Parts: sequence; C-alpha cells; structure tokens
Amino acid sequence: MVAMRSAVAFLSAFLLFGTGCASLTQGQAGEPDYAVIADENLRLGGEALENKDFYRAQKYFEYVRTKFPYQEAAREAELRLADVDFEREAFPEAKEQYQAFIKLHPTHAKVDYAAFRSAMTHVRAYPSEFFALPPSREKDQGEIRSALVAMEEFLRQYPQSQYANEAKVHWEDARRRLASHEMYAAEFYQSRDRWKAVAQRLEGLLRRYPGTEYEEAALFRLHEAYVKLNEPEKAQDTLRQVLRRLPGTPAAERAQRMLGS
Repeated sequence: MVAMRSAVAFLSAFLLFGTGCASLTQGQAGEPDYAVIADENLRLGGEALENKDFYRAQKYFEYVRTKFPYQEAAREAELRLADVDFEREAFPEAKEQYQAFIKLHPTHAKVDYAAFRSAMTHVRAYPSEFFALPPSREKDQGEIRSALVAMEEFLRQYPQSQYANEAKVHWEDARRRLASHEMYAAEFYQSRDRWKAVAQRLEGLLRRYPGTEYEEAALFRLHEAYVKLNEPEKAQDTLRQVLRRLPGTPAAERAQRMLGS
C-alpha cells in the first residue's frame, strides 16, 4: 500500500513537472506582444535584454528590423541584435554583426560603438583566470593578440570617440598580458638552460611591448642570457639599453655599475 502511494505521488509530481516544462517552452516559443510603434518595440527589447531574456529581445529587434526597414529604428535594431549575441557570449556571431553594421552604415552616428564592441568581443573571450585552472599567461594568447590589433585599429579610426579612453585601457592591458606571456616563455626556456630561446623571447618582448612593467626584469634577464651565450657585446648593449629606456632609475644606476665593472 505504501509502495502504491509512493508510486502515485511520483507520477503526480512527474506530470506536474512535465506540465510546467511544457508551459515554459510554450511561453518561450510564442511571439511577444509587439507594439505598433517601432521605438516602443526597441524599448521592450531593451528591457528583455537587461533581464537576460535573449529570446524575446531578439524577437523584438528582428520585428523592428523587418517591419520598419526605412526608419532609423531599424538601424538601431541591427545594433541591438549584435548586442544580444554579445551578451549571450556568442562572440564570433556578435563580431560578424557589428562588422556588417560598419560596412552597411559607415557614416552612422553609432558606427564607433559598433567598432568598439567588435573589438570587445576579443576582450570578452580572453582565457579564464579561474583559480583552479592554469594562469591565463600560460594559455593560448590568440584572442589577446586580436584584441590588441582591434583596439589599435579602433583608436586609429576613432580617436575622438567617447569609447577611446576605454579602448586605451584595454590596449594597455593587452600589451601587459602579452608581455607577461613572453616573460613566462622566457622563464620556461631558462629553466631548461635554453638561453638562445630565452634571448629571442625577451628581445621580442622589448621590441613589441616597450614600457610595460616587465621591461626592467626583461632587460636584466636578457643581459644574463647573452652572458650565458658568451656574447659580451650583446650583453653590454643590453645594459646600455637599460640606460636609454630607464634613465634616472635605480635600474639605470645598477646597469651603470655593471658597465663600469
């Protein structure tokens, strides 16, 4: 009898759960109640996007784009559709839509927004810094390199944009991350006494990412690498680089003492 009651309770709960799921699915699959005015649909889509209701947001923006193609609202809807993909972390799709907007509307007032968000798709795709995983500097740096190039291009094309200062911050951060990766690679090769590879990575760091927080350490480590490689002229030149790059600093004083010894 107890087993029968348990079975009935389980079946009732299963049916109730199934009914709830069906209602949820129908709600998601149904069309929103569209407004007559394009701007009102944009507002409703914006609210849905803020609430992470990507399905309804996309529906509202697609409605505006298709039903009001000759209004300015349709251009705004194109941008907001890209924003939907951006917020749901579909970054390749978002970038494609932002780039399409730039090509179709190169003189639009918000073209710099599209360009900046396109560059930001790379930033948002950076390797994770989750504590249980290896540090991001040990991972593939492809998205960081792409972000650096994209931010440089953005700053070149839109130096007066309201997003320029933020783009500069991301540009500097990308340079710092890439310099950190080169230091990590140099440390890896140094631990294996592969001094030529150490020198190559540090030369690349100093050439491509000057002025980062890693510059001083990279210069003195490069000097050490050339000493190990028995290349005294290059070792001395590296110390002279310290004097040129970091004048008036304790690092320059240290380099001068090493040159005079």
